[in-house]
Amino acid sequence: DDITKISKAAKIMERMVNQNIFDDIAQDFKYFEDASDEYRDQQGTLLPLWKFQYDKTKRLAVTAISWNPKYKDLFAVGYGSYDFMKQGQGMLVLYTMKNPSFPEYVFSSESGVMCLDFHNDHPYLVAVGFYDGNVAIYHLKKATSQPSYKSSAKSGKHTEPVWQVKWQKDDMDNNLNFFSVSSDGRIVSWTLVKNELVHTDVIKLPADGSTVQGPEGLQLQTFGCGTSFDFHKKIDYLFLVGTEEGKIYKCSKFYSSQFLDVFEAHHTAVDSVSWNPYHSKVFISCSSDWTVKIWDHTIKTPMFIYDLNSAVGDVAWSPYSSTVFAAVTTDGKAHVFDLSVNKYEALCTQLVVAKKKNKITHIQFNPVYPIVIIGDERGHVTSLKLSPNLRRMPKEKKGQEVKKGPEVEIAKLDKLLNLVREPESK
Repeated sequence: DDITKISKAAKIMERMVNQNIFDDIAQDFKYFEDASDEYRDQQGTLLPLWKFQYDKTKRLAVTAISWNPKYKDLFAVGYGSYDFMKQGQGMLVLYTMKNPSFPEYVFSSESGVMCLDFHNDHPYLVAVGFYDGNVAIYHLKKATSQPSYKSSAKSGKHTEPVWQVKWQKDDMDNNLNFFSVSSDGRIVSWTLVKNELVHTDVIKLPADGSTVQGPEGLQLQTFGCGTSFDFHKKIDYLFLVGTEEGKIYKCSKFYSSQFLDVFEAHHTAVDSVSWNPYHSKVFISCSSDWTVKIWDHTIKTPMFIYDLNSAVGDVAWSPYSSTVFAAVTTDGKAHVFDLSVNKYEALCTQLVVAKKKNKITHIQFNPVYPIVIIGDERGHVTSLKLSPNLRRMPKEKKGQEVKKGPEVEIAKLDKLLNLVREPESK
């Protein structure tokens, strides 16, 4: 007990010392607004704040990042490698913006971490997917370095890397439940029953030309490779799956053998697919074929296509506006778009990672602060502040109250999509 009391006091002291060391950055984070935005004609900038790194992750790439749903300064980073020739250990590390010099929690794993997700109602639970096909649940309240629950070969683990995990609402018996997608073509639901992970195959992805001629005339079944997926924010059973072939499948939890729709989305693997947080019809996808595309899930062709001149590693919608999103490309640049300001090009394209042998892998918006975090192949996570032009809110008109909220955001995006559709209907 005495050690616990001391450690708590030591942690507060460490944070105070850090805040004094990084005082200028802390002041920028809280107060600095780029005044030159007024003269930039709607363009914006990203101001670098803290850089998070840990000695033991130097040779590993950032393979996943996620903000904690309860503590807005806390985020988790998954470390592994995208190079199948250089596979080794992985790490799950949690940082807080209150202490940029050292992580809050560190967990090491035998295989590289490929994806992670915080539980919305239990922010101390992290679901993790590994390169070796296993999934696990880490419990941050428990002072152990091992996951509390982990799949095994017996309990139906994936045979290929797990590219994404996503928590779902608890099942009928209030058991914890999450989904995973992998290159082996399976989308699996994992339920925590009596301290054991029980798996159910939800869907098997088809491959083009689903049977292959094997040796001695054997017919071998091949499956599509899932690379990313996302669940609809309001329609619980609906989800999208991106594949290595560049297709996006619209699926339902209730149909395991059928798809609701197929989008011929990209020429190479779909690196990320994500529903808009406000508009129930709109989703975004990105790929190594250099493009970001915005879709209406009821229409087969994309609404907007952006060519970013380099492979796109990740794309994310902003939490504060239905029309703002950011993407990162392998040439080390971050791109921020606001469709309501400019439908054709980014308001900000900025070099974040300068070294030639380095690539950006992931980007995430903070849920409340005007901040993005960007991970790269060298194991660094950089936090950057969005300038005022990149987070514009509706302007006040004299004598009128500014309307805010989800309805306004939906109407804003609807107006844009109708602008796009009008020429087609004519």
